[in-house]
Order: sequence, then structure tokens, then C-alpha cells
Amino acid sequence: MRDRAGLVVVDLQERLLPAMHQPERVVGEAVRLLRGAAVLGLPVVATEQYPKGLGRTAPAVAAALAPATPFEKTAFSACGAKGLPAELENKKIKDVILCGIEAHVCVSQTCLDLLDRGLRVFVVTDAVSSRTPENLQVGLERMRDAGAVLVSTEMVLFELLGEAGTEEFKRILELVR
Repeated sequence: MRDRAGLVVVDLQERLLPAMHQPERVVGEAVRLLRGAAVLGLPVVATEQYPKGLGRTAPAVAAALAPATPFEKTAFSACGAKGLPAELENKKIKDVILCGIEAHVCVSQTCLDLLDRGLRVFVVTDAVSSRTPENLQVGLERMRDAGAVLVSTEMVLFELLGEAGTEEFKRILELVR
């Protein structure tokens, strides 16, 4: 999985996050995913939904994302961001690890588009949210029913790692403790 994987971070923006269910958890887990991706050498792609109106990526996420620059979009699906599908192809990403907001809108539509393109999608349940728990739940169910795999941050990091006893294992262990 690791040689085919990449992380896609959807719309974790400063003006959107305060309205989300458990925003601190989502940001914290997204930052752990980003740090884990750096340890494991995974490519990372991020988006911002209409940043003029909804603000830029939350500072903690932006710091962990650097030097990557988010793709701006107005389409709900990240696949509608100009250049993003080509970026996934150029980076040879076949297994997408997906996080962000909102689970029932932009994350869900991104997931469905990625699945339609023949990619495998792993939705990180503790790193996605919506404004209400109900919309979060229905978004997760919709993605799972469409063929996405639901995982947690810790689960996907250890699946990508594959074994203990390495320097990467020690660094990932620091992230999850």
C-alpha cells in the first residue's frame, strides 16, 4: 500500500472549522497524519474551498502541510480543483488516504469521484467531521457503502508502516503516544 499511497487533505480552513463537530480532534488527527506522511515519505495534496470567503487552511494544518500549497476550488469535490487530478496521477497515487471537512459534502464527493476514477480510498474517520454528528455519520456511511475503507489515524499509519524495529517505527510511535 505504501508505495501507492498519498494523503489528500480537504478544506481544513480557519473559518469553517469552528462550526464543525469536534474541530480540535479533526485538526489534531490531520496534523498527526501529515507528520506521519512526512516520516513515511508519502505525497500530500490539499485543497481550500473558496478561500476568499472561507479563509485559508488552519494554521496548525498549514504548518504541517508546508511546503505543499493547497489547490483552490469552488467545486465541492477536490477532483474539481484545477490540476489536482493530474497531481495525483503524476505522484502515482492509487491509494488515497482522505481526511478533512465536511464529511457529507466535500469529503464525500471527493471520495465518490476518486472511487469512480478507479482509486482505492481510505477515509480517516477521526480526521473528518461535519457541522452535526448526524451529517458526519451519514457521510461516513455513504462513503463506506460506495466502497471506501474506513480507518483511524493510528490504524492507517501502522498499516503504512508495516513493521516495527525501524527508525520510522520509532518516529511514528512518538506521533501516536
